[in-house]
Amino acid sequence: MTIDLNEIIEHDMTEDCPACRTQDIVELALVPAAAAWELRNGLPRYSIALHGAAGLLGALMEEGVDRDDIEAALSKLLDDIEQRIEEDNVMGGPPQGTA
Repeated sequence: MTIDLNEIIEHDMTEDCPACRTQDIVELALVPAAAAWELRNGLPRYSIALHGAAGLLGALMEEGVDRDDIEAALSKLLDDIEQRIEEDNVMGGPPQGTA
């Protein structure tokens, strides 16, 4: 099975964009859940995020994805996140809900 990392990380500008849907799931469900697990288990903040991400990326390597390809995709995602953080700061911070 061939894994196309670009297909996973590139936005395709549609309502069903896999990159956007994945980002939403991570931001709305996984990040808060990881923070709660850390707090409940007395773990250092962001320890699950760091080790979980490494473990999941390791699963990609087990599937035969080259480490250099993973690092390139991760670098692009981090660049996108940094840009979004900068844009949020210019606009007064991240969205606070729909109230």
